[in-house]
Amino acid sequence: MPASHFAPQYRADGPVRAGIPEHGRIPRYYAVKTELLWLIEALGEGTALPSERELAERYSVSRVTLRQAVGELVLEGKLQRRQGSGTYVAPPKLVQPLSLVSYTEGMRRQGVDPARSVITVEHLPADDVLARDLRIERGDQVVHLERVLLADDERVGLESTYLPEARFPTLLDVFDPTTSLYACLTNRLGVVFAEAEERVETVLATPREALLIGTNPALPMLLLHRVSHDNDGVPIERVRSLYRGDRFSFVARLRAEGR
Repeated sequence: MPASHFAPQYRADGPVRAGIPEHGRIPRYYAVKTELLWLIEALGEGTALPSERELAERYSVSRVTLRQAVGELVLEGKLQRRQGSGTYVAPPKLVQPLSLVSYTEGMRRQGVDPARSVITVEHLPADDVLARDLRIERGDQVVHLERVLLADDERVGLESTYLPEARFPTLLDVFDPTTSLYACLTNRLGVVFAEAEERVETVLATPREALLIGTNPALPMLLLHRVSHDNDGVPIERVRSLYRGDRFSFVARLRAEGR
């Protein structure tokens, strides 16, 4: 399909010139993908995509080419495949702030009902890395919580949290693991979250993680590592959060240093 088949419009939230190089030579699947993006916008959330045969005829490409274009849009979270039903326009991605805001609060701000499914609640001896991050001794006991994150009953992530047991000896007596840990630490145990260091990267889920989240192991995931500190700079927790890349994006407010 020649680049002249469509006229990409300027969009500040999209790639410059729709990602098409100046020489105009682009893969056929990418031209179809660009056309499908306009179709998705016109159809609206939750609408079924026309059949594969109809789309292949509309864009004058093979079904193999069409499947590649659709496959990329599924990975990017623009489309959703439903087993035995078809392919549909996906809802907008959930937006989680990169700040000292709990998952619960972040979802509620968007009108989404957050929940958690408990996988593991256990006591573990700290290894070298965990001991360093929490500033405890190697072998000291930590509380480990592993929970599937849900948004309106949809599984969207997996969270593992480690806390020093010596600091929170009564945590499991007062905390319901299906609820917000942040709220319990703040409201029940008087913890003040002052700052956190967070690192974000992209990964593929392990077979176990993909099974727990209910996603395709080939789907890109967003992995967040966080260590939170109190007002005295003492570590409170270390958290490893894995989010579906097709359902989540993150936002942060940045300020110039020294201001």
